Amino acid sequence: MKNKLLKYAKELILFILTITIFSNGVSLYKSTSLNKSPLPNALHVETNKPVMIHFWATWCPVCKTEIDNIQRVSKDYQVITIAVKSGTNQEIQNYLNERGFDFKFINDENGILAQKFGVNVYPTTFIYNKNKELIFSDVGYTSTLGLYLRMWWTS
Repeated sequence: MKNKLLKYAKELILFILTITIFSNGVSLYKSTSLNKSPLPNALHVETNKPVMIHFWATWCPVCKTEIDNIQRVSKDYQVITIAVKSGTNQEIQNYLNERGFDFKFINDENGILAQKFGVNVYPTTFIYNKNKELIFSDVGYTSTLGLYLRMWWTS
């Protein structure tokens, strides 16, 4: 019985490791098409501080699993989220309120900002340093720890 449990535990660890490597590879591949330009001034972010720009949508299932991570990071760092094709300002605000989230968002109702950044998969996250230079970009789910580490590194 003990040997069986050990075997299953090893298989589970190998499976998780494989999925992690695969998902990071997909994220790296998907991020190659993203806009690598410095952060546009049009977003009006504070200078001398790193900033996370996070593209998401209310209709995106992966975004729903990651939204708690964004909320946590937004308490400690400058985070601007961009809700893409997710309805009116009030509909997005209601969505956030119902879930207890209070981070800032920009409504990209027609997907124009997403197009400017080269985003076509959600969620997508950009992290810029205090000089508005892109340091990290991620496509797909990113853990709270992963986001904190990237923001810390960028600081």
